Amino acid sequence: MQGPAGKYPSLQIHPTRRCNLQCLHCYSQSGPNASEQLDIEVIRRVVPDAAALGYQVMSVSGGEPLLYPHLPELLKLARSVGLVTTVTTNGMLLDERHLEWLKPDCNLVAISLDGEPESHNLMRASPRAFVDMSTKLEGLRASGIPFGFIFTLTFHNAHELDWVARFAVEQGASLLQLHPLEPVGRATETLTDSIPDGEENAAGLIEALRIKELYADKIVVQIDLATIPALLEHPTRVFVREASLCLDQMVADVVAPLVIETSGRVSPLQYGFPKDWSWGNLNQAPLPDLAADWISRDYAAFLALCKSVYDELVANEEEPALNWYQHIHAAAARYSPNQVRSSWLQPPMGQAAGFCRT
Repeated sequence: MQGPAGKYPSLQIHPTRRCNLQCLHCYSQSGPNASEQLDIEVIRRVVPDAAALGYQVMSVSGGEPLLYPHLPELLKLARSVGLVTTVTTNGMLLDERHLEWLKPDCNLVAISLDGEPESHNLMRASPRAFVDMSTKLEGLRASGIPFGFIFTLTFHNAHELDWVARFAVEQGASLLQLHPLEPVGRATETLTDSIPDGEENAAGLIEALRIKELYADKIVVQIDLATIPALLEHPTRVFVREASLCLDQMVADVVAPLVIETSGRVSPLQYGFPKDWSWGNLNQAPLPDLAADWISRDYAAFLALCKSVYDELVANEEEPALNWYQHIHAAAARYSPNQVRSSWLQPPMGQAAGFCRT
């Protein structure tokens, strides 16, 4: 059975918080006035280290990654160590110059699309967001780079998924990803009434499954939602497993996605995951050392936290479709590793001594 890291464990790198937009739902609170970016020397170290730890895919996001001046070098480095590469962008800057950046070493361009043009512009806080993105698609198609769209499901827009799917198919996209809005970053200030609940998640899931069947021969549909029956059938997909580790396992086999934030902080699962659960910072130590220390120190507590969330979710049949990442993020914000260790790990769970670093 496929484990929590998935078939292709991914490394997410957010090299800059600079962006040409200031979107209402931005998890990293990026924008035109944000100047923070990741030192290229840190990236030169971490990408080969991540490949050695077993990560197979590198996803670059931001901010707007096309504003990161070292993006071509980052992609080339990742490909040189065998990683599949993806770049997530708002699409507005996909001009000829930036397409030349991407063509040699980018396996997939993922473009954010938040609904019909009016809804997209509203979420992106720009009246030109849709038209400037859509006019770049002809050049993207001509470049031959595979591309897809990422749709953010809110409390208000499940009905727009049909339009988004038709648009994606008409434009020649190979992927459509449905991801529910989460209460993180700027969304906690601007979109508190737009977080989808269980019923809206269920509506989005049903519509996405209809679209998946309707366009089965045209586009891959990825749905970032779970149901209680799915959790019960595949508990390891949400890290419900024993804490003891096999010596032949690699780090990427047990923790993915792994996120490199713009500050250099290394987080499990998603950008902005509560800092008490951070692996540490790449400006202080290399990734293999951070990995070994975290697995020895916090891995058992992390699994115990996941098991607690899982038990609570499967006991509650009132939520027909859910965003597991939202639930585990909320739990990690409530309980630190020390609290989990002192309260839930009696006697201590399996040890990670001897776990290989590469």
